[in-house]
Amino acid sequence: MQRNETRVVKIGDKYIGGNNPILIQSMTNTKTKDVRATINQINLLEKYGCDIIRVAILDMEDANAIKEIKKGIHIPLVADIHFDPELAITAIKNGVDKIRLNPGNIQNKEKIKEIVNLCKERQIPIRIGVNSGSLPKGMDLNAENMIKAAKSHIEILEELDFYDIVLSLKASNVKLAKEAYLLASKEFNYPLHVGITEAGTDFKGLITSSIGLNEILKEGIGNTIRVSLTADPILEVKAAKDILNELGLKDNLPTLTSCPTCGRTQINLIPIAKEIEEYLYTVNKKIHVAVMGCVVNGPGEAKEADLGIAGGIGEALIFKKGVPVRKIDEKDIISELKKEIDEFKA
Repeated sequence: MQRNETRVVKIGDKYIGGNNPILIQSMTNTKTKDVRATINQINLLEKYGCDIIRVAILDMEDANAIKEIKKGIHIPLVADIHFDPELAITAIKNGVDKIRLNPGNIQNKEKIKEIVNLCKERQIPIRIGVNSGSLPKGMDLNAENMIKAAKSHIEILEELDFYDIVLSLKASNVKLAKEAYLLASKEFNYPLHVGITEAGTDFKGLITSSIGLNEILKEGIGNTIRVSLTADPILEVKAAKDILNELGLKDNLPTLTSCPTCGRTQINLIPIAKEIEEYLYTVNKKIHVAVMGCVVNGPGEAKEADLGIAGGIGEALIFKKGVPVRKIDEKDIISELKKEIDEFKA
């Protein structure tokens, strides 16, 4: 699909905007000052495919933790800061790769200049985030006013000759979010961080986010995404990968086909499919795996996949690139499939 052209912005060792791939983001739910827990969660999220990670900076202890966190991770780190310029200054000095800060929320203009100068010196971009739940007082909630709010923040930075800006206009309402992002794509040339905010728990939130992100991304809008869920952030990353994969917007991602199960199924298929699915999220290669439970649709689907199984009575037939190769006992299905996935070459 045709992608909307934007300015290119560097975040750590990654780039968003222009023709660069859409990058996946998430946010830790650890206390940032708990350095070890935060590092562990970030590294696990990276394993599942997270490209950029954001941490909440609530106080100076969080801001100072940035230095140690950076030593233990490999992906760009974003500091999420509201209102307090000193937290931004400290996070920048401690090596953060990007800050999320709305400059219009800071009253001290000299502090804004100090933040901008530090960001210029260190090539650190600023994300301006306008959410439907936090418009300035007196503003009715609509897409046009979300753009006005964004513009007021952007103008502060542009007046200081700062243009390494990323913009988000999130709403919990899919229609409003789409309208805001469509307007933003016409009004600004800055990379857009897209998502449906406060979408809900894992079930409801996945549905809302999938619908909303599809509506926005298929317009060619979006340079980095976060699937916001009231759930483990790993689920956010997994969902983002699946959305981008289904839309053909991310390369080197595996695909799983599995049957819905019925009375014909002769193996315990659901836990097998779930474990293989979970394993595939940690695999960085383009492979189509089919996990099928019976001899009716199983052989056909397995043949269409790069690697697949068709279940029988307490066993399964393995297919590789459409060719049946061997039968395996039910107890060996997961281990054998994982082995075949590891050895597969496209």
